[in-house]
Amino acid sequence: MTEAVRFFAECGFEGKTRELAKRMGVSHAVIYKHFESKEALIERVYEHVYLKRWDPNWDSLVLDRSLSLQERLTQFYIAYADRVFEYDWVRIFVSSGLKSYGLTERYLGIIRTKIIRPAAMEFRHDCGRADDLSPLTEEELEVFWGLHGAVFYIAIRKYVYGEPLEIDVKQVVSRTVSNFFTGLKEQSAQT
Repeated sequence: MTEAVRFFAECGFEGKTRELAKRMGVSHAVIYKHFESKEALIERVYEHVYLKRWDPNWDSLVLDRSLSLQERLTQFYIAYADRVFEYDWVRIFVSSGLKSYGLTERYLGIIRTKIIRPAAMEFRHDCGRADDLSPLTEEELEVFWGLHGAVFYIAIRKYVYGEPLEIDVKQVVSRTVSNFFTGLKEQSAQT
């Protein structure tokens, strides 16, 4: 599976299974002995790259009110960066989004459900709006998508654009989350 992941990270999912077999030093038929179709192989890559890296403890971390929301999201994004800021993960994520294989949308659904929506609801709680049961607005959600994008862009710059990043990722992620909350608190105080 490691070679298939690296192949798709380098070539995108439009890469031909014949080329993958050649790279692996096996016949094309061997791949189809283990996978009924290229789509089944891509699905296994999705499970390996995305689902196996998701830490189920992150779900409860975002909801843990013994910590401030800023502390929760700082811990989450530091752990998240440690888990996904990797060549294969980032390249497959971007490539699958560009080629519409549905993997990126499915993964972003996980982010939306387990991180973005809960964070927006927790922010409502922090603002004294715990009794507001109205559906979250797109604007409320977009604020937290902005934070997610800011953190992930660090990995994009390194693994997609090839920029050498000589930074302490943990420190930069912590600062990014801190700056986000400073701005969010200022903005909510004005409204």
